[in-house]
Amino acid sequence: MPEITLAAETGRRPGSADARRLRAAGKIPGVVYGHGQDPQPIAVDARELRAALTTDAGLNALLDLTVDGASHLTLAREIQRHPVRNTVSHVDFLVVRRDEVIAAEVHIELTGEAVEVHRGDGSVEQQLFALLIHATPGRIPNAIEVDISGLAVGDTIRVGDVALPSGVTTDVDAEAPVVVGQPPQVPGGDIADAAAGEPAPEG
Repeated sequence: MPEITLAAETGRRPGSADARRLRAAGKIPGVVYGHGQDPQPIAVDARELRAALTTDAGLNALLDLTVDGASHLTLAREIQRHPVRNTVSHVDFLVVRRDEVIAAEVHIELTGEAVEVHRGDGSVEQQLFALLIHATPGRIPNAIEVDISGLAVGDTIRVGDVALPSGVTTDVDAEAPVVVGQPPQVPGGDIADAAAGEPAPEG
């Protein structure tokens, strides 16, 4: 995964007044920390940060953060947003090493077409939308792909069924459902009976 260069300004003063001044100037206040480094207040350009975090890697984009002439490999963490405008109001940058295994939450992307489910008038229900994985920074995937082309009504794809990329592991329960082939919904009837082709009992 290639790094994205992001320049940071130092010297900002703690406090809401200075933070408001920075945001009005198109900058986002933040902190860089990690690996024994004391938290250092910084500010980054809002447009550059938005561009860095809207790539395919999303919040797991590797950021080459330049601070006072020194380069730090970082990940954006603890992003705070405005409660109404949803714009980023503060961001923490975590310093990482290329050879260390770190935790990251990765989006689950369904691929393929569940032909058998649709043929049976069922529906595909995704129950897990992100997976907490462990990998070195360069091996964090942009997404975890789950192929549903073989899914049929009544089938469940679980975490243990998902093929993870090389160097990627997860501690999430292997039995946790990711996606389910649901039977058709029958108004006023019993779903299990409908799936079995039996009429629902009256009553």
